[in-house]
Amino acid sequence: MSQYDVVVIGSGPGGYVAAIHASQSGFKTAIVERDETERLGGTCLLRGCIPTKAMLNTADLYSKMQHSEDFGILVENPSIDMKKMQKYKGKMVKKNAGGVKFLMKKNKIDVLLGHGRIEGKGKISVESKDGKKTTVQTKHCILATGSACRDLPFIDMDHKLVVNSDDILDFEIVPEHLIVLGAGAVGSEFASVFLRYGSKVTLVELMDRVLPIEDAEVSAEVEKVFKRQGMDVLTSSKITDVKNDGKKVTCVIETEKDGKSASTTVEGSHLLVAVGRMAVTQDVGLDKTKIKTNDRGLVSVNEYCQTDEDWVYAIGDILETPWLAHVASKEGILAVDHIAGKNPRPINYELVPNCTYCTPEVASVGLTEEKAKERGYEVKTGVFPFSANGKASILGQNEGFVKLVAEAKYDQLLGMHVVGPKATELITEGTVAMELESTVDEILHTIHPHPTLSEAVGEAAHAVTGHTLHI
Repeated sequence: MSQYDVVVIGSGPGGYVAAIHASQSGFKTAIVERDETERLGGTCLLRGCIPTKAMLNTADLYSKMQHSEDFGILVENPSIDMKKMQKYKGKMVKKNAGGVKFLMKKNKIDVLLGHGRIEGKGKISVESKDGKKTTVQTKHCILATGSACRDLPFIDMDHKLVVNSDDILDFEIVPEHLIVLGAGAVGSEFASVFLRYGSKVTLVELMDRVLPIEDAEVSAEVEKVFKRQGMDVLTSSKITDVKNDGKKVTCVIETEKDGKSASTTVEGSHLLVAVGRMAVTQDVGLDKTKIKTNDRGLVSVNEYCQTDEDWVYAIGDILETPWLAHVASKEGILAVDHIAGKNPRPINYELVPNCTYCTPEVASVGLTEEKAKERGYEVKTGVFPFSANGKASILGQNEGFVKLVAEAKYDQLLGMHVVGPKATELITEGTVAMELESTVDEILHTIHPHPTLSEAVGEAAHAVTGHTLHI
């Protein structure tokens, strides 16, 4: 029976990063992956972050080509070739999956293919699809089993016309009319992709605004731009019935506005159900431990991601922490450092950057204006629009703004919110600033190069003082 110091179950961005860090920390390490095609990388790499961003990149390029004449380039009749797009997307996934496989080899990590389960203290079984089971011993285990698409009980998923976010990745056609249920990050991104591919898109959201976890001003701007782009956006709305005749999907949508309800029927060629995900904690051997889970199947851990079984750690989408690839990776590193006795600093989850890659892009870190006020802060804010930024105008992407939320008494930066071009890149300035407990004055005195999109951050700092320079 093989003996390891650390066995990681799951090879997503949390799992494979944890395995690499464990090996580099001097631990004999193995990683278990139930996808027996040897494609490592988990949901993020195979069915999430990487393929969706490839599809978004195609949408961005196509959109630019449709307006290329504005930039002095003549492109006649550009069109989307979905089969070629799929080939490009597949190439990106294959390249990244191959990269993870290479890293396992480089760091001398044993890859065990099959379904991993805890079989008792220090024992992990790995069962292949043909039923062959092997058992290994380990001093420590890190659970990184991730999440899967969540369905709704009243919607029959045929995975052809009524689909989830895994299914839609493999579309080789542009839907005539795509109805998207859920305006969180996943739903908004796919709505943005297929709108620009040429689909008619109807976006349905139960909450009163799209991207409901974002600052209210950001959500309002995104909805305004989506509508300007031609998207139908229905907030405070829910789908109560779905009929699928094999040729089209008919949805009954109920909307609540100002205390009044109205019902409409919308016919689409396809329905995407993007209402969230569920933790994969079933059938991983938790029943053979004293590890606790809540009613959503999420694992209880301490500040170092350690479970009630002191030799088992859990990270990523099976925790009640932000379900983001970069969070899972950080949790993996934290868990390994705790195993190694390095007394690591716990993660400050309030400084996790959120990124949504629709058009316009959205990114944020820290508190929204509303949350800051709820916590009793005396708040001051500053907003600077990209319409007044030279680089944004050059790019032809001048929608959106940068918003800073600060504490009035001590001038501490509490939150940064960006909607507009390269928002997901710009947010890092706010993340670093908040990690260093910077004041708005310190951002104001930081020189931002010209002409760049980052100047909007500096200008937003000026706006907090009430003295913007370029508006």
